[in-house]
Amino acid sequence: MKIQFLGHSCFYVEEGSFKALIDPFITNNPQAKVKHTDFNDISHIFVTHGHADHLGDTLAIAKECNATVITNYEIACFLEKQGVTIHPMHIGGRTTFDFGTVKMTPALHGSGIETEKGMVYGGNPCGFVIEVNEKKLYHAGDTGLTMDMKLLEVENINVALIPIGGNFTMDITDAARAIDFIKPKKVIPMHYNTFPIIEADPNILKEEMNSAEVIILKPNEVYVF
Repeated sequence: MKIQFLGHSCFYVEEGSFKALIDPFITNNPQAKVKHTDFNDISHIFVTHGHADHLGDTLAIAKECNATVITNYEIACFLEKQGVTIHPMHIGGRTTFDFGTVKMTPALHGSGIETEKGMVYGGNPCGFVIEVNEKKLYHAGDTGLTMDMKLLEVENINVALIPIGGNFTMDITDAARAIDFIKPKKVIPMHYNTFPIIEADPNILKEEMNSAEVIILKPNEVYVF
């Protein structure tokens, strides 16, 4: 499985014909070194919640690629009204797709969608456990530390994408505790240094962790497992 970090919480994931974006905040993302128009063969888009720095370019990319957007029911309804192919899920749900399975996990955050007419209800924020060819990837979404993460230990996750920037999400201290709960084999930090308010040094997490290997990716860098 190929994982490319595109900055903030945005990742491109590829395994065979499965070509997905998670939280495609590309336009106006100061870390992004690509444009949303660079992605023209995306099969699926995963959206963890409705905030603009996660919903991002979902609408434009989904329409261009005829990609299926996997997200919570409320965001799915919002996107379907705009002509997007959707697959709605909710917390705790696990579904089999042609590429593998997806489980929607809890996240402690908000999910409002900002529109010209005001804030639209965006349902519950979430994370995803995505399994393709017996390889498991966990994207935590925007979240604080929660005991629910302990339940993910049985998933035997290969790679966990974990926020560390603090203020809106876990900081490094809580991220380290989350990793001890989840027990993934590898960890890639995300959601840090995009804006001054979420500045963090991922090397501190790398130095503190013994239970999992921390892999620090710069925007556009790729990790394969």
